[in-house]
Amino acid sequence: MVLKKWLYTAMLIAISFIGSSLIAVPVGFAKIAPVQHLVNLISAVMLGPGYAVVQAFGTSVLRNLFGTGTVFAFPGSMVGALCAGVLYKYTKKLWLAAVGEIVGTGILGALICYPIARLFLTQQMTMWVFIPSFFLSSLVGALIGYAILRRIDTRLKLTNRF
Repeated sequence: MVLKKWLYTAMLIAISFIGSSLIAVPVGFAKIAPVQHLVNLISAVMLGPGYAVVQAFGTSVLRNLFGTGTVFAFPGSMVGALCAGVLYKYTKKLWLAAVGEIVGTGILGALICYPIARLFLTQQMTMWVFIPSFFLSSLVGALIGYAILRRIDTRLKLTNRF
């Protein structure tokens, strides 16, 4: 069972990396990548919070290594995946997992990026640069992920599926 979850995590990293590399819109210092948030939500629900964080981290590493992401991909995606996973684990409600991804990435992850931006960027930054772009990206991705998971749930009954 554990090996199966690791294999699913690796497949989701690949899907997220390719999708986020193909569909990424630069907004200020960040690149919004709704596919990352869609996959975060799917991995959080289907695999749990730990695997979701690993998936978000793995995707962020690949995106940075290949130049399709920024250092800001780490806190945003990982916090969002964790929040989505924890909320789904304890409530079994898809909509709360989606809200966890949006709040975790769109607000908490964006706030965490502020000190990182102050460290790595030379010009004065405000946290309000990150919140709109991260929020929009996570909102779009979470809504699409929610729609996909609702469709899967009606066919397979996700609860305790993996």
